[in-house]
Amino acid sequence: MTSTADITTVVTDRAFLECPRWHDGRIWVSDLYAHEVLSIGDDGDVRVEATMEDRPSGLGWLPDDRLLIVSMVDGLVLRREHDGSLVTHADVSHLATGKLNDMVVDDRGHAYISTFGFEFRSRSYVESAVLIHVAPNGDAAVAAGDLLFPNGSVITKDRTLVVAESMGNRMTAFDVADDGELSNRRTWAAFGPEVPRTSVRDAMSAASVAPDGIGLDSEGAIWVADALNQRLIRVVQGGEIVDEKVFPTGVFACMLGGADGRTLFACAAPSSSEHARQDTRDASLLSVRVDIPA
Repeated sequence: MTSTADITTVVTDRAFLECPRWHDGRIWVSDLYAHEVLSIGDDGDVRVEATMEDRPSGLGWLPDDRLLIVSMVDGLVLRREHDGSLVTHADVSHLATGKLNDMVVDDRGHAYISTFGFEFRSRSYVESAVLIHVAPNGDAAVAAGDLLFPNGSVITKDRTLVVAESMGNRMTAFDVADDGELSNRRTWAAFGPEVPRTSVRDAMSAASVAPDGIGLDSEGAIWVADALNQRLIRVVQGGEIVDEKVFPTGVFACMLGGADGRTLFACAAPSSSEHARQDTRDASLLSVRVDIPA
């Protein structure tokens, strides 16, 4: 296990933190059940960047530095204007399979939003879900289907999109065209054989890894929050785990940042249960140091 002396507590007393992003010298994160988007500086100062009625999730920025925020339940992607006001960037509720989830936005402003696919309960059948593409002008379409709880995503330097399938024991890749279209679907990392879809409980019992939020490093490896095993793992293409940071609590998303890019942030909580988290304030943002930068 990673020594507790190696773990730094960045923020405590939060509801449930998700979708961390390093931007403009700060770590940004959504607090789902507090309905807030936060940013935290190196000295620990916390800013509330947006407050909303729905639950915020995935975060990203357009080329002109306007913030995009996934509004999970109502199926919207919101845009924070330069004056701080929130407007609808895209309504994708007619495309979504269940709640919206995480998001990645490329340097041209194309956004990719993952969806749950089903109501997430231990006895739920694992139904396939879609990944939604939102163009910079707000036009939206289904980019890919038959994904098993798609979650965190990254886009590599060679314009490969990699998405974690939390219920699939794997990570899946696509080529990204200049217009944002996805093609050449393939498995980027498999952590074991296919798992049963009979229930979330069955799928998790059979899986080696439940890849949740993910973050890319400068060597093209991906740090993965393993929601099953209280750890962050560094994975290379093919699925080999080449490094591991184990925590004393659950970790559900991660991102590299800090002044030198070598601080690995982890969104931590005792569990990801909506019932358990929405009325508690025992989630935190933790960090550890790593050798390979963002």
